[in-house]
Amino acid sequence: MDAPDPIDLSQALIRCPSVTPGDEGAMDVLAMALEGLGFTCHRLAFSEDGAPEVQNLYARIGNASPNFCFAGHTDVVPAGNLDDWTTDPFAGDIQGDRIFGRGASDMKTAIAAFVAASAGFLNSKDSDFGGSISLLITGDEEGDAINGTRKVLGWLNDKGEMLDDCLVGEPTNPKILGEMVKIGRRGSLGATITVTGTSGHVAYPHLADNPIHRLMTMLRAITDEPLDAGSEHFPPSTPVVTTFDVGNPVTNVIPAEASARVNIRFNDNHTGISLEKLLRQRLDAIGGEYDMDVRVSGEAFLTPPGRLSAIVAGAIEKVTGLRPELSTTGGTSDARFIKDHCAVCEFGMTNETAHKADENSLVDDVRKLTDIYQAVLNDYFTDAR
Repeated sequence: MDAPDPIDLSQALIRCPSVTPGDEGAMDVLAMALEGLGFTCHRLAFSEDGAPEVQNLYARIGNASPNFCFAGHTDVVPAGNLDDWTTDPFAGDIQGDRIFGRGASDMKTAIAAFVAASAGFLNSKDSDFGGSISLLITGDEEGDAINGTRKVLGWLNDKGEMLDDCLVGEPTNPKILGEMVKIGRRGSLGATITVTGTSGHVAYPHLADNPIHRLMTMLRAITDEPLDAGSEHFPPSTPVVTTFDVGNPVTNVIPAEASARVNIRFNDNHTGISLEKLLRQRLDAIGGEYDMDVRVSGEAFLTPPGRLSAIVAGAIEKVTGLRPELSTTGGTSDARFIKDHCAVCEFGMTNETAHKADENSLVDDVRKLTDIYQAVLNDYFTDAR
């Protein structure tokens, strides 16, 4: 079979302006490439009330175990102000030694590398290579993550189809390809704290109950005292105040209410429930009337260093000469859903320009990433035998 060129496929995917949750033909491009390699493709559209329909794809070649899965997303964030770009964000232009466009880092190039690596591996093996290769691709990673990876995993579970190990192609490297593999992610808790007081004239503060002062004290109780000291594989949890809102149009009135939002990226010392309990203990100790609305978008998780991370790290070292750091830093990803089904780690492009104007990657890095993914498949299925 003819192996697709990862640069050509990257350009074809970038030229689909698939701003989340839109698809704009990206899944068609991907399915066509995979079907040409012999994969069976399942197009999965999911929707529910209050959330837009999302296009997803699950593709597999082989029927035997183990089933090694590449996972990722074709949706991208908006391009923002086009005047900030020196190229069309959806043209996939190559300038010098770099490919530009939305998804050039996060993460259409990695998806193209998945496909090209799978083709290279299959061309080097007979039809029975000792297992199966699959791709789980969503159009809902940059959005609400409601109708994407979680629902594809549910569909697989209903069919009795198992994933044995998974490599997610998120951009994981700070500056140089090969620096970092993610073996876990911090959890994310968002809290909106609303403090109720009693309004009054600023000249008579003793006749009022100023909610601003109390809210400031509450925020200091969250941010000034560490939530933990970190753990073996995680840094300390980090609370960040993101808004402080009063909505007071005048300067001579003490308002009756004040609110703030806090985001905490937390480690495996906590669950969302235990962290909420800790926050309420600190706020209750201050006293006064308040309300706290909490949303946990992902729990902290860890895939302990083992066979999967060793294979990925070894493949990276073979291609780049670098031994990657096994890290849990950064934001959330769909690995937070996959970890409930199989061992998972993440490795992809560099992330210096992800979500920025002029998002780009080195062309040579896309080819190296393809070689790394093919080396992962070679080592994984050699070891499996």
